[in-house]
Amino acid sequence: MTSQYRTTFYIGVTSDLSNRILEHTEGKGSNFTEKYNLTDLVYFEEFSEINQAIAREKQLKNWHHDWKINLIKEKNPKLETLDY
Repeated sequence: MTSQYRTTFYIGVTSDLSNRILEHTEGKGSNFTEKYNLTDLVYFEEFSEINQAIAREKQLKNWHHDWKINLIKEKNPKLETLDY
């Protein structure tokens, strides 16, 4: 999730992406997303096992901001809000 200016990013894990997006857009997501008004989905990955998703979340949270931007741009070059 990110803001309209694409400056701050939130990385998280969920088993129900559609519902989680709705929570974020309604301000019920997390304190971090609410504080920075992060309501736009620009990137996601799917995993069959929750432990894989959690490991990837931890990995991405340790990445530099530019690395995250480059990863997102591989699949979403214009950083457009995705429909899910």
